[in-house]
Amino acid sequence: MSTEDHPEQTDARAAWLESALEALYRVSRVLSRSLELRETLSEVLRVLDEECGFNRALVTLSEADGESMAISALHGVDAPYNPDIRWRAGEGVIGSVLQRSRPLLLERLADDSNYLSRRGLFDGEAPFIGVPIRAGHETVGVLALQPPQAARDRLEDDAHFAEMVANLVGQTVRLSCQVRQERRDIAEERDNLRRTVRNRFGFDNIVGHTVRMRQVFEQVRQVAKWNTTVLVRGETGTGKELIAQAIHYNSPRAAGPFVKLNCAALPENLLESELFGHEKGAFTGALTQRKGRFEMADSGTLFLDEIGEISPSFQAKLLRVLQEGELERVGGARTLKVDVRVIAATNRDLELEVEAGKFREDLYYRLNVMPIMLPALRERVEDIPEIARFLVDKVAQMQGRPLSITDSALRILLHHAWPGNVRELENCIERAAVMSEDGTIDRDLILISGIEERVSPLRGGGGTVDLDDPGLDERERVIAALEQAGWVQAKAARLLGMTPRQIAYRIQTLNIKVRQI
Repeated sequence: MSTEDHPEQTDARAAWLESALEALYRVSRVLSRSLELRETLSEVLRVLDEECGFNRALVTLSEADGESMAISALHGVDAPYNPDIRWRAGEGVIGSVLQRSRPLLLERLADDSNYLSRRGLFDGEAPFIGVPIRAGHETVGVLALQPPQAARDRLEDDAHFAEMVANLVGQTVRLSCQVRQERRDIAEERDNLRRTVRNRFGFDNIVGHTVRMRQVFEQVRQVAKWNTTVLVRGETGTGKELIAQAIHYNSPRAAGPFVKLNCAALPENLLESELFGHEKGAFTGALTQRKGRFEMADSGTLFLDEIGEISPSFQAKLLRVLQEGELERVGGARTLKVDVRVIAATNRDLELEVEAGKFREDLYYRLNVMPIMLPALRERVEDIPEIARFLVDKVAQMQGRPLSITDSALRILLHHAWPGNVRELENCIERAAVMSEDGTIDRDLILISGIEERVSPLRGGGGTVDLDDPGLDERERVIAALEQAGWVQAKAARLLGMTPRQIAYRIQTLNIKVRQI
């Protein structure tokens, strides 16, 4: 008998198809809105009930152990929701679908021997449709639906429709898993980067055990806890930026940005734009709106190096931001609030600059809340061997090979005045490492790098070296005597109790470069 003989069947099927299409459209929209699976899947089951009459439904998804499934969404069930309900492959009708990885159609659920009536999730008298949810080639869950009892005659159509819904759900599950994994990877990478940054800019990278440096470390540890403005002072090359980084990355603001700017590197008009930002069209070349360093450092730390180089007119603008936490972009009228901790640095004598009227007194006091004075390298000679070895290890990592430095090389480093401080020392070691073929930095490579061979008068009193000092080796004793004798060999020989011939022999055999005074 054809459908022409039963027009009511044709109308019913047309109505079902219309409902199924509308349901698929609504399900696809729901799934495209969010990757929060529990909320999204619950909304999908509600749509299936409203459009197609699936008044009992659930979605199960595989657990992390890969051996069981748990309920991710449940609809139309009177029994209280139990989050501890699990299914293993082959357990109950749900586990059967997972194990078979193909649809299960039942005209009456209670007729299946696997039906677990005690769980109270389904009506045993109603039909049942269970279809696998696949993500790629892997079955990751089950979509279970119960149409009304009157719909037994279209069970296969409902099952085919359920498979289409399960395919849409499977794509969303796969995407959600990918996003979750990417988030975990990003979070792990973020945590690793934070650990790396803390290690790189932590206290362990600020080498020194002298009393002066221990005082600096204690100041840094204390000030890192608070939002106090810090002024780091010291000669060029003493590591002011390293101190600023240590303060930031050991502070509650460590998760925020660390932004730096060398105030001496820009003219005043560019400095204002760089710090405060500018609006589009504020000046020639301002083609777009741009955030300044203060905005970029919001919730973090702004390091202003060479703060003593800024002009008095710009000092007034900077003072307002420090006092009020407010600024306007260049060419803008809107006041912006920023939450920034400022660490400034200078090698200038700001007290003299204030007296001379070159630096605003109110800005000086605003910056000098917590001063940290870094000693010059010549003031902590005892730290030079440790710093040198630390820098050798650093260069070794850069070059990807083992490096070492000899004691004779260290002794030459100890006797240099280091006007460029740690930065000069680092450059010296890197130059010597580049010239080393076997990875050993010896005395000759240090001399090739540009350091003069001498014995520092700091070891003795009155500007001379104690020639009987047990800490001096023979080479150093000869050099010390030559320096004290103005490089007159006969006079140096008398200081050492030698003949001129003996000292000449030692100069030759010890490979001492004679200076002409």
